[in-house]
Amino acid sequence: MKQEYDFSRGRRGAVVPQKGKTRITMYVDNDVLDAFRAFSEEAGTGYQTMINEALKDYLGKKKPPIDEETLRRVLREELHAAS
Repeated sequence: MKQEYDFSRGRRGAVVPQKGKTRITMYVDNDVLDAFRAFSEEAGTGYQTMINEALKDYLGKKKPPIDEETLRRVLREELHAAS
């Protein structure tokens, strides 16, 4: 082990940065957090993921599920392009 290490060119932050996500700190009411934790245990997913999904729903940025008509149209187009 060295006697001294040079951290002059060191940078703060995650070792592996995540694209498209930012770590933040925020305050949430205890009852809201407890509810998300309870929901997440029932669903088998993380409570932070559920909070993120709820915020997306609120902002209207969550993509709607693909309906049968859209799926059939896309499949027809792809099959036609492949043949």
